[in-house]
Amino acid sequence: MEYPLYQVDAFTNRRFHGNPAAVVVSEKWLPVETMQAVAAENNVAETAFVVPAGDRFGIRWFTPTVEIDLCGHATLASAHVLLKHGYTQRDPIEFTYGGGLLTVARSGEHLALDFPSRPPTPTRETAVIGAALRAVPLETHLANASMAVFASEQQVLALKPDMDAVARIAGYGLIVTAPGSDCDFVSRFFAPQSGVAEDPVTGSAHCTLIPYWSKRLGKQRLHARQVSARGGELWCEDRGERVTIAGHTASYLVGTITI
Repeated sequence: MEYPLYQVDAFTNRRFHGNPAAVVVSEKWLPVETMQAVAAENNVAETAFVVPAGDRFGIRWFTPTVEIDLCGHATLASAHVLLKHGYTQRDPIEFTYGGGLLTVARSGEHLALDFPSRPPTPTRETAVIGAALRAVPLETHLANASMAVFASEQQVLALKPDMDAVARIAGYGLIVTAPGSDCDFVSRFFAPQSGVAEDPVTGSAHCTLIPYWSKRLGKQRLHARQVSARGGELWCEDRGERVTIAGHTASYLVGTITI
């Protein structure tokens, strides 16, 4: 069987920047082992599988090694594919997933994710996380991922973590963050425990970053950058139990896969 495959760079308006996501659209779910094998073959941070479900679409996300419970950039890429390639013109697009319902809406020149808020709570893991990062953070927190807060963007950029040690830290990855020099905050995201050493731009991490920085800075609307090698830019809003995460998308590849 042949299936359409798309690859989109998310949270950027320039190809070869942002976070690349593969998107596979099929009429029904493929077997889990097949979806995992396709994600491994694609070998990008996440592959999204999208299946029509009435007026909505089911969505699942796989790294090259595991299925994950939430992914921002691959959902943004999926909405881009569905709109650009004529699968739907609904606005917002509604996605069903294991945690309920997600929506993606047009917002000017951006697409905007409506995602659950995942506020962090302080932890006492500063020494353990500092050892893994080879740099001691000011404070540490935990939500679905662990989070380390530094004083400056330069410290975040300079980090060279011990990935084996990072893989042993609680959660599905490790967020590092600091105030931005030309934006409200910056971040990086390391997730060797999920099969991704450093994720270029991580929408799901911003479910935790947004409530943290909104409270710290006393503002609901935030401008963020993920300062990985590829880099990405996000426009965010804290709405209590939900967050908005908006960004650009850029098409890279259209093709077919044979299974």
